[in-house]
Amino acid sequence: MDQHLLKPPVGSKRPRKRVGRGDSSGHGAYSTRGLKGQKARAGGKVRAGFEGGQIPLVRRLGHKRGFKNALRVEFLAVNLRDLARHFSAGATVDAAALLGVGLLDEEAQPFKVLGLGSLPHALTVRAPRLSETAKAAITAAGGTFEELAAAERRVRNRIHRRGQAS
Repeated sequence: MDQHLLKPPVGSKRPRKRVGRGDSSGHGAYSTRGLKGQKARAGGKVRAGFEGGQIPLVRRLGHKRGFKNALRVEFLAVNLRDLARHFSAGATVDAAALLGVGLLDEEAQPFKVLGLGSLPHALTVRAPRLSETAKAAITAAGGTFEELAAAERRVRNRIHRRGQAS
C-alpha cells in the first residue's frame, strides 16, 4: 500500500458548516442563531451554569458546613469480643499481634480497644488508647493493660489559656 493511496473512511470527514452565506445555503438570514436575544448577538455568551438569572442549581442546593480537622487521628476500633475470639489466656496483645491475626492492616495503624463484648480470660493488652469500659473489663478478667499514648488534653485557644498558670 502506498501513502498516496490512503483515504479516510467514508463518512468520517464532513464539510465545515458555512453559516451566513445566503438564504440558498440553508444557513443564511439569522445564521442558525435564532431570533434576537443574548445568544443571537456578537459576543453574547453566557457562562457555564448560568440559568438566565434564576437562582442557579449550585446555590439552590445546600452545601457542606463546618470544617474537617486535618490534624485529626482516626483510630481503628478493636473490641474485646475480637480479642477474646483471637487470643488465648495469658497472651500479649499489641500492634504486632493484632497484625498477625488480621485485625490491623499495618503495624503503625493507631487503634483503640473498646469494651464491646466480654473477656472470659486474662490478657496483657498494650494499646495506644483504651476506653474506660475496656480497662474495667480487662482488670475484671485478671489481665493487665498498658496505654502507650494517653489522651493528651490540649487547650485549643488563647482565651482559655489566660486562666491557667504558665
